[in-house]
Amino acid sequence: MVDPSAENVSRIKSALAILTDNAAAEVSETDVGRYSVVRVADEIMVDLLAKACGVEYEEASRDQEHFEIDGVQIPIASKHTLIRTKNTVRPSDAADKLFLEALIDAEQRNS
Repeated sequence: MVDPSAENVSRIKSALAILTDNAAAEVSETDVGRYSVVRVADEIMVDLLAKACGVEYEEASRDQEHFEIDGVQIPIASKHTLIRTKNTVRPSDAADKLFLEALIDAEQRNS
């Protein structure tokens, strides 16, 4: 999930421009807010969503975790938020949900 504002989508397009085919150039700054999923099909597949399973970006951003790559703090959805986005009929989402619940249980046992 990403902030669907035109300014942020513009930054995302700029960041994805390093991919081989620059498929992100075809994304309009209003597409993420207008469509359920905007798929950028380049050398890697990137799906841009403003919300997932009723969880909107703004709400998810208030419940985030961070990890670091090369000294840069990267915000990610918390495990609890990710679980909420996995309420679908897809078997892969059910497996993801079980995995995330097991991670939370292990963290609670180790605290």
